[in-house]
Formats: sequence, C-alpha cells, structure tokens
Amino acid sequence: METKKTKGYLDMQLLRFTTAGSVDDGKSTLIGRLLYDSKSIFEDQLEAVEEASRSRGNEEVNLALLTDGLRAEREQGITIDVAYRYFATPKRKFIIADTPGHIQYTRNMVTGASTADLAVILVDARHGIMEQTIRHSYIASLLAIKEVVVCVNKMDLVDFSKEVFDKIVGDYKRMSANLDLGHVEFIPISAKLGDNVVEASKNMDWYGGKPLLEYLETVELPEEAQDRLRLPVQYVIRPISDKFPDFRGYAGRLAEGSIKVGDKVKTYPSELTSEITGIYLGEQSLDKAVSGQSVDLTLKDDIDISRGDVIVSVDGVQPMLEQDFELNVCWFRNTPLVCGKRYVIRHAAQETIGIVKEIEYKIDINSQTEQYGADKLVMNDIARVHLKTASPLIADLYKDNRTMGSLIFIDADSNDTLGAGMIVG
Repeated sequence: METKKTKGYLDMQLLRFTTAGSVDDGKSTLIGRLLYDSKSIFEDQLEAVEEASRSRGNEEVNLALLTDGLRAEREQGITIDVAYRYFATPKRKFIIADTPGHIQYTRNMVTGASTADLAVILVDARHGIMEQTIRHSYIASLLAIKEVVVCVNKMDLVDFSKEVFDKIVGDYKRMSANLDLGHVEFIPISAKLGDNVVEASKNMDWYGGKPLLEYLETVELPEEAQDRLRLPVQYVIRPISDKFPDFRGYAGRLAEGSIKVGDKVKTYPSELTSEITGIYLGEQSLDKAVSGQSVDLTLKDDIDISRGDVIVSVDGVQPMLEQDFELNVCWFRNTPLVCGKRYVIRHAAQETIGIVKEIEYKIDINSQTEQYGADKLVMNDIARVHLKTASPLIADLYKDNRTMGSLIFIDADSNDTLGAGMIVG
C-alpha cells in the first residue's frame, strides 16, 4: 500500500553524480562521510565498519570501509568496476557512481559518468592539480556534464589554509579554461574530519559557500528541452488474450520529454503520424508519462512499428536519420579498434553493423591536444572517428540527448562491449 510518506519519496528529485580523482585523494572516505553524517547507513553496517577498523588497528572509525567493498576484489585480481551507492535526504534522492582513480580504469570513469548530472572531482590539498584531475575533468567535458564540484580535500593536512585553497582554485581555472564544463563550484573539505561535507566547517570560517551535501541538495538539475520527445520502441506487445483481444502496445523508456493521451506523434523511420490513445504502466492507465518512465503506448492508427523505431512529437525537434557519423570514442578493451573492421553497433533499441572509416585523431587528455595519424585505438584511448552504418540510425547529437546520442561497439563473436561512442556530427 502506498502511503503519503512513500509517495513523497517517489516524487522526490533524483540527482545522479559521479566521484573522481587520483588514487588516495579520499573518494571512499568522502562517500563514507556523506553516508555516515546524513544518517544513511544501518546500524549493522556501522558495527561491521567499526569492527573492521579495530581489526586493522585504526584508532577511529575508517569511513572509507563503507564503500571499499571492491578492495578485496582488487586483491584477488578481479577487474575493478564502478560502485554505485544510493542514499536520500529529506530534500533529494541520490545515486553515486564511485569510479576508480587509476589511469588504467579510465573506461570505468566513462561508464560511471555517462548518466551523471554532476561530477565531484577530488583534489588533494597537498598535491594540487594532478594528471588524473586533468583527465577526469576532460572526460566530464566530453560527457557533457554541466555541473562540476571540485572538492579540495585533506585541508586539515595544510592547516585549513585559505591560500592553499585559493591557489588550487586558480590553477584549476587555468587548466580547464578550454573545457566545456559549464558551472564549476569549489569547496574546501576534510572528508576524514567532516569539515564542509555535511556540516559547515568551523576550521574554515573564511569559506562562505555551502557544505557539499547542501550544495548537492540545492543545485538545479538539468532542464530538458520542451520541444523534444524521444521514445525508442523496445517491444511490441500483442497479448492475444480474452482480456485484451485487440491490444497492440509499443513499450519503451522515455529518453526525453513528456507525453499525454491525445498528443500527435510521428514514428521513425517510416515518418508516419498518429495520435496517442492510451498510456499504460503495467495494467495501470496513465494520463501522462515523463522522461525516465517505462510505459506502453497505444495509437489511434494501426501503423507498422517494430523494435528500434522511435516515437517523437509531430511538432517538436526531429531526430537525424543517418548512416554517416562523427563520434568521440572511448575504447574499453585490449582488442584494438581498427579501420575497416565490421562491428555490431547498438544504439538505443536499434542494432546494425558499422565500419570505422577513419580515425581522425586521438586525444592526449593530459596536454589536451589532438594526435593525428593513428591507425588503431587501444584500451582507454579516446579519439574522434568517422563511422558508417549498414542501416540508418535514428539519432541526436550527444550534447542534446545522451540516450539518442550515444552508441556502443560490440564484438560480433563474443558479444563483449568494446567501446562507447558519443555522436558529435
């Protein structure tokens, strides 16, 4: 039974954010502090962390252990993946994508940040801007993350110095001047002691901004375009039952926009038009559906629609229907990307064959320069490439819509994911 309390929780805004930074910059401690100080952990979890801290000889509770579950996997030689953490405050729900700091796991940073609304980038106050700071900031720019919080951590180890903080802020602004990062906020913190994480720091009364959690609770979420509707069709539903003798529904997740009964829509690639007669969530009938919901639609006209087709609004911005694309690609595997090889391309609910016609240039993230003349990509490489697909894709630019503007490269034999591409032209 849905109570007022649960309904209020379901109606709360959701902020997805990713954490990044160099190794030992304190990402796990920061997330542990957020969970601990916001009272988002259970008693048994805290007891387990306290016991683990004692067994390791720590004099105080090691909050990093709340999120370091993958450390044992690393010691066993298992590939590190993105760790997701969930918590909520009375104001907002959160999903954290905690990404590894090692250079060799750059692909995991791309995976974790690909759905993030905001990136928290940690900088060790003792060391300042490092190679991974530049790399993760560049990736945040590449993935069109428009809100970035630079947390200058371990301020307790530099005597909470305003001069140290101000220098790092200046260095970061100069480093990121050519990156498309949108708004960047700077917060001096001590994740270990809790300064400016959940509560304002008494040790840094010279800082006049919000603590991290308050900033996360109040930052404005990205607004969707009001003139764009995208619903990739994943499945055509034909129950053929006594209860639903003539039901024909089109199931999918709204990638952008909202839709209501009576709206005029167009389907791609046929470009035939119709009208929404029903919206269903299971057997529940809805008047309206919004971005992120998975629903079934029924249409006034019996037109040919199948998996991979996309439903859009008649009067809104229309998608591209193209076979030639310019992409930013991040390669995930040791198996190299080479020009002329056939790959399975998955895009939204579509699948086709694609061939990379040209590697225009690789990107040196550290120097932010373009390196021409590459004939292949290896693991963690990021590059601009030209792709030709066997069938037209119904797509948008990545900066306009992440779902409709991204695709993945699949190995036809093993079905492994090889890399991800963001459509830029």
